[in-house]
Amino acid sequence: MTTVIQLIEEGAQRLTSGGVAFGHGTTNAFDESAWLTLWKLGYPLDSLADCADQVVEPQQVVQVQTLIEERIATRKPAAYLTHQAWLQGIPFYVDERVIVPRSFIAEVLADGSIDAWLSDQTRRVLDLCTGNGSLAVLAAMAYPDVIVDAADISLDALEVARINVDQHGLTERITLLQSDGLNQVRGPYDLILCNPPYVNATSMKTLPQEYQAEPELALASGDDGMDFIRALFKDLRTHPDQYMTQDAVLVLEIGNEREHFEKAFPSLAVAWLETSSGADQLLLVTREALLLDPIPAS
Repeated sequence: MTTVIQLIEEGAQRLTSGGVAFGHGTTNAFDESAWLTLWKLGYPLDSLADCADQVVEPQQVVQVQTLIEERIATRKPAAYLTHQAWLQGIPFYVDERVIVPRSFIAEVLADGSIDAWLSDQTRRVLDLCTGNGSLAVLAAMAYPDVIVDAADISLDALEVARINVDQHGLTERITLLQSDGLNQVRGPYDLILCNPPYVNATSMKTLPQEYQAEPELALASGDDGMDFIRALFKDLRTHPDQYMTQDAVLVLEIGNEREHFEKAFPSLAVAWLETSSGADQLLLVTREALLLDPIPAS
């Protein structure tokens, strides 16, 4: 007889020996195996303590083992195999049309650490580069009085975002917009959230296969990873009243690119935000700071 925990431990060993990379919802082989195993068996992902000793039928054992082998052979993130990812305990549909949601912006929406920069007049939010729409959904949940525009250049991504907006019953508060950067958005906004493409060219060449399975459009952004952000800052600086209210703030994710960010924008005053990964990946910049420190066109 094989139990759930035995199946998970076996799967973790296979994932380890298979040399897969993590980072799309889990950080280690055991958690990845638990996710795939519990999902395939139909158990809630937080139920391991209750079901660990449950006996698994032989045909189900084969199904789980097959899924683990698919994860190894294809190098697809687990979320693409299950079509589900979680942020702050909220489930979201995903597939290969979008990157797997993992933004640290979700943390600051949930813990309220950006609330000091907002006010009771915060009403309009933009989620730029929305992908599967998860941050737009989380913003609407965190701030019941706001309406959200969720923008992306990719129509494929917006189709996925539509699934999530509909599933969470937020069609009245979230509007999906196709927009290349800010070109087609409808500001001004009180709060702009942006998890843009920011991976530099050198890093793109060395990404694990799991990351290469994601849309390159959502990852790569020129030699230093700052091309999208340069264009964004230029637009905000050139037309501030079109995109930002007087007290507006921008929350921007830059991943592991702080060095490149600070080199590109050496005198821009920003607030680095604490996350579960430290204080180097997420920043907040005010409208005032952007206008006091004009960003060069190149």
